[in-house]
Amino acid sequence: MLETAREELDIAVGLAASGLFGTFVVHEAPDGWSIAGGVAAEVIVDAKSIRCTSLGVTREEPWFGEPLTAVQKFLADLPISDWTAYGWCAFELSYAIAGMTVEEGTLLHLVVPETELRLTGSRVFLRSLDSVALAAVEDTLARIAADPVPTESLPVEVDLESDAEAYRRSVRSLVQEIRAGKLQKAILSREIPVGNEIDFPASYRRGRLENTPARSFLLDMGGLRCFGFSPESVVEVSADRRVSSQPLAGTRALTGDPHLDHKLREDLLSDPKELHEHAISVKVAVDELDGPCKPDSVVVEEYMSVKERGSVQHLASRVVGQMPEGASPWDAFAAVFPAVTASGVPKRAAYQAIQRHERNRRGPYAGAVLKVAEDGAMDAALVLRSVYAQGGRTWLRAGAGIVEQSHPDRELEETREKLRCVATSLLACPKGAGTTPSGAEAVRTGSHD
Repeated sequence: MLETAREELDIAVGLAASGLFGTFVVHEAPDGWSIAGGVAAEVIVDAKSIRCTSLGVTREEPWFGEPLTAVQKFLADLPISDWTAYGWCAFELSYAIAGMTVEEGTLLHLVVPETELRLTGSRVFLRSLDSVALAAVEDTLARIAADPVPTESLPVEVDLESDAEAYRRSVRSLVQEIRAGKLQKAILSREIPVGNEIDFPASYRRGRLENTPARSFLLDMGGLRCFGFSPESVVEVSADRRVSSQPLAGTRALTGDPHLDHKLREDLLSDPKELHEHAISVKVAVDELDGPCKPDSVVVEEYMSVKERGSVQHLASRVVGQMPEGASPWDAFAAVFPAVTASGVPKRAAYQAIQRHERNRRGPYAGAVLKVAEDGAMDAALVLRSVYAQGGRTWLRAGAGIVEQSHPDRELEETREKLRCVATSLLACPKGAGTTPSGAEAVRTGSHD
């Protein structure tokens, strides 16, 4: 355990920017910050197979039915004590869970880190399976403690009007499908390209100072870089098997003008379209948690409060339940994933509508960032209000819940309101610096990084 006078955010960003780890995850939750660096064990699920690596030994095999059972077994058999796994899953994992055809691409990627830090106030709890990595992190922490906060580089401009008319057309078409009885609700999203190379750690720092998320994260895993400010949890499971989910549905802008924000809040709380959208989302959350939980244990603990999340405010509820002895957190995750507030009602019909109307694979958007512990605790945060980079391109994505009463112009404006949560925080890479490929300065993270 170490003592530090630096803020947790500065430590997390400093480690992420240091080049120390080829693979890393920064995870902020209400109980503190975690930083996972390097790979002691890893599991990657794609459309056809599951690849597992533990202490340098890799095996790959096809999965059948659904892949989460194989993931759970791999983690349960790890030869590492007191482990915590960190990572992400794609929205398309839901198709695999539902037994639908899945396109190529990563569905889930988890690592048990070689080195792990927990930040709580002025205390840094540090552990590592490798003495060289441990010493390197200690040296880096000392440097971060002594260095001033870096000067921010130039902001990156993003065109939020990209593809606007196509989005309006898709909303109109989807509303007609809803009126025809094909489904009740679907979240329709649009992708916004970012032309400049951005500094992910610096942009994350700036965005975290501007946002009020339920969770935040910054990761670099297997060629995917991502940071975001999750407005809600998909599911939280404690070690004693208490389960919680927090659906957010219904949105208005948050402008910083107290009078206008109050007016928008009152409008949100009285808008029939928003109230209907939220109510059906809460009902689905209750129905889903009824499956893995004890009979009559599922209750709505909080209903239609308003949560402020960066540049927007949402209607929010919390649904809780208790799972029986011997239940796995993966049972709860499979029951509720993906979040109804990022998919639709009924879910399978919403998946099909999303496939019809969205041009490309969602990947991490509307998926989850995961933290899973050996004692059965799980934290799955909804991946929204995020920026992504992979395969030489960088992009944002945001959506809106489409119901029968939806109007294309209002839904388009809602996507703009959500995009501003991250679009205003993007900073360019320092001139001449470019972006270091993952692992270029990594400390013993292994070739699979």
